[in-house]
Amino acid sequence: MIKKLVACVREYKTPSILSPFFVALEVVLECVIPFIVAKLVNELQAGCGLDVIQKYGALLILFAILSLACGALAGDYAATAASGFAKNLRHDMFHKIQGFSFENIDKFSTASLVTRLTTDVTNVQNAYMMIIRVAIRSPLMLAFALTMAIIMGKKVALVFIVVIPILAFGLAMVIRKAMPTFRRIFKKYDKLNSSIQENIKAMRVVKSFVREDFEKEKFAEASDDVCNDFTQAEKIVALNSPLMNFCMYVDLIVIMLFGSRLAIESSGNYINVGQLSGLLTYGVMILTSLMMLSMIFVMITL
Repeated sequence: MIKKLVACVREYKTPSILSPFFVALEVVLECVIPFIVAKLVNELQAGCGLDVIQKYGALLILFAILSLACGALAGDYAATAASGFAKNLRHDMFHKIQGFSFENIDKFSTASLVTRLTTDVTNVQNAYMMIIRVAIRSPLMLAFALTMAIIMGKKVALVFIVVIPILAFGLAMVIRKAMPTFRRIFKKYDKLNSSIQENIKAMRVVKSFVREDFEKEKFAEASDDVCNDFTQAEKIVALNSPLMNFCMYVDLIVIMLFGSRLAIESSGNYINVGQLSGLLTYGVMILTSLMMLSMIFVMITL
């Protein structure tokens, strides 16, 4: 299956490669920015002059512009690659369906084939875009930010060893509860499309036998069924945000408590104010990338 999907990339291989490349550059630049900020904070604490502030400020502006440019290019190439991939996939599926026998068409049903060519292809397109962009960004961000946090924070960075498994376990439970519901929804799309198709093709028959009310109730039942399942699934997925915020604020509190204490007791020799501020930023990066990884896993496995 994967080989067949990869074969649909075809002429869009170049943007599919360039998107992860610029994503990697963006991650490196974003991870360097907190390090420069930490240096600037230390220089300010030491009473540096305006020339030093201007030098670090210009460096930060340069890195921010480069990061923005890399992010924009990565997004542009990812959109081009994903749209082209979906176009080729839809083209191949349509030509494959043209060769189906009547037995195959009866087996899949017209409504099911319409769902495969529309909703399912769109979901695959979104998943592919996430694979070549977010799925590259999140692991790299997690690795780079964790490495920089350990370098800058030393023992204080050990708080991530406790917080990351808690967040990972919570996200895994959310995924486990949400995935069956999403899969059930995709199957119910066929019923919804079938209702629409029947009414379009047999509109005169429905009006002749005065079956408008029955057909409206039939469509409303299928639509409400999809809506209720989607609502249930989204409520479960919505737990990602409060769980993320809880872990992030606990992480920040622990870093501030122990980090500030170490900074005061060591007079800045073990860890200083600049390193502490950088550690806080890397903490947010680490937890955010972990949450994004969970969302990618949900998108791909569906």
